[in-house]
Amino acid sequence: MKRFLVVLLVLALSLPLAAVAAEKKKDPLAAWQPKFDPSGAKYTYILSNVSHPVIEGVAAGYRIRDKVWEATNGQIYVDFRPLSQLGGEKDVISKLKLGAVHGMLSSSVAAANVADVLGIVNLPYIVDTFDKLDTFRNDPELWKPFAEGALKNNILVADVTGYGPYGWASTIPVKTINDAKKVNFRIAQAPVNTDSYKAWGLKFTVMPWPDVPQALQTGVITGLDHTAIVCNITKKFTIAKNFTELNYAQGLFVHLVNKRWLNKLPEDLRNTFLDVVREESAHTRELTRKQYDEQVAKAKEAGVEFHQLSDAEIVELKKLAEPVIEKWSQKIGPDYLAKVRAKLGS
Repeated sequence: MKRFLVVLLVLALSLPLAAVAAEKKKDPLAAWQPKFDPSGAKYTYILSNVSHPVIEGVAAGYRIRDKVWEATNGQIYVDFRPLSQLGGEKDVISKLKLGAVHGMLSSSVAAANVADVLGIVNLPYIVDTFDKLDTFRNDPELWKPFAEGALKNNILVADVTGYGPYGWASTIPVKTINDAKKVNFRIAQAPVNTDSYKAWGLKFTVMPWPDVPQALQTGVITGLDHTAIVCNITKKFTIAKNFTELNYAQGLFVHLVNKRWLNKLPEDLRNTFLDVVREESAHTRELTRKQYDEQVAKAKEAGVEFHQLSDAEIVELKKLAEPVIEKWSQKIGPDYLAKVRAKLGS
């Protein structure tokens, strides 16, 4: 009996410890913990994102954290919170405007909720390739209006990272526009996307990202408007085993910074902070190109079928999207949009 009681006591003591150990093991961000003690920082920059840092465009937040710490000699700590730790994008945008959150790697589809001009990067077939994105970012005439487009809300666009070109993941092969009309696509809670899908005459459901797995499994939706990088990494291809390479826009994380927080920094630290963001964002855009190739190759190896619409059907999608582009030109600024289209050849 004594031995039995001893065994029970050992189990009672060890089970909580085992549970704690298992919980630590499950921590999805354990590999990204800082290798320094941030407690001595003079300034803390709370940076939010909804996605997982296995995506290079998200991991940029941690690279920025480490480089800013090093470059400022431990004066600024970038407290990066991915995986929706601070809430969904609409909630975080509200917190960012108030200053409760200092920065946000916002998806490009949500960024138009901050300022209309930011919707330009999600319009169909405008900034639609990696090369056009680089041109857009590196040309001051194109970049400055975008970077300063949300200043009226005390928000600066510091830079952009990405998650690859958009297309359609679907449970059935989509090789034509008629095929696409058989699919109920999930699209983001974003005004540009809603306008585009209405113009294309496609069935769609506006849905928060966390609701997608169950909706896909139960057949509530049968397709996704997203990128191959995200669909493969987040296992959406286990159900939606087809991907149509539309390449109509680059999925971006737009780095939004609360201007009031930024202005509180001494000038030298402010400049250093922004320099690091620019350098790491440029490096991340290169990594995203490589990640796109890698994830597409892995998806194909796993049996995902990749499709493309004919050139004639792409022309048709562009034609159908023109009224959307015209509508948004009034919000973005007709001259600015025309300049972007001319310089990018879109």
